[in-house]
Amino acid sequence: MLRGRGGTSVLGIVNFITFLISIPILGGGIWLASRANSTDCIRFLQWPIIVIGLVLMVISLMGFAGACYRQTWLLRLYLFAMFFVVLALLFFIVFAFAVTDRGDGQVVMNRRFLEYQLSDYSGWLRDRVADPQYWAMISACLRDGHACTGMRRLARDPNTGMLVPETPGMFYARDLSPVQSGCCKPPSSCAFTYVSETVWTQNPSATAFVTADCTRWSNDQQTLCFQCDSCKAGVLAGIKKSWRKVAILNIVVLVILVIVYVAGCAAFRNAKRIENDEPIGMARMTKSQPSRFQF
Repeated sequence: MLRGRGGTSVLGIVNFITFLISIPILGGGIWLASRANSTDCIRFLQWPIIVIGLVLMVISLMGFAGACYRQTWLLRLYLFAMFFVVLALLFFIVFAFAVTDRGDGQVVMNRRFLEYQLSDYSGWLRDRVADPQYWAMISACLRDGHACTGMRRLARDPNTGMLVPETPGMFYARDLSPVQSGCCKPPSSCAFTYVSETVWTQNPSATAFVTADCTRWSNDQQTLCFQCDSCKAGVLAGIKKSWRKVAILNIVVLVILVIVYVAGCAAFRNAKRIENDEPIGMARMTKSQPSRFQF
């Protein structure tokens, strides 16, 4: 049993803070999972983050119980587990930035939205998304999630006051998401004629550089550009944006977690000194043969 309350009280506070830290980590993983179910459709990074959040929550409760009931073995196990949680969180932060280090949208004249090209991306994440078998699952997820349903908008006619489909100029002035820009319309380089947000016709007089994506486009609402490279690039751009947000949050959490872990180690060491009746702080030395002069 630990006979000092100071060290265990600090440990209890430290573990309560650790429990609070696990909440944003868990929330970040759940947010990524919700994004995967709607737009990104990528389901292989959020689960490790969720696991880290749950494990951190469990071990903080374990450390809190060890501090309250003064169980040294629980506190020792808590610090051991916390060390590996810090390493795991650091690994996933580095991984998230490493796989999203390249790729940005391209500005097109007279368009507010950006265009996305698969050639701008590279590395493990691009290979993963571009894999035919995996892309079949992603594209099916996009169709089932109705990723392009929100494209349709109506504008009020200034003459009649009635709601009518938006004009091409209105559409070109919209700020589309990466998935909407890459998957729900043909690339701007195809120079197709605008009919509606998800219906375009080929312009025979256009002298645009025809790419493979131009031939893959279909006005079938179940096809659209879901097999286009621009769609894969749009998905990658959405992943990059989501993962960077979670990674930045986890950096803040990691810094706090390291501080809490160091404080927990110090509090545990002080508690062990109290348990072993060791002096805490600077010990004063006395002479074995005192001087004759006493002050």
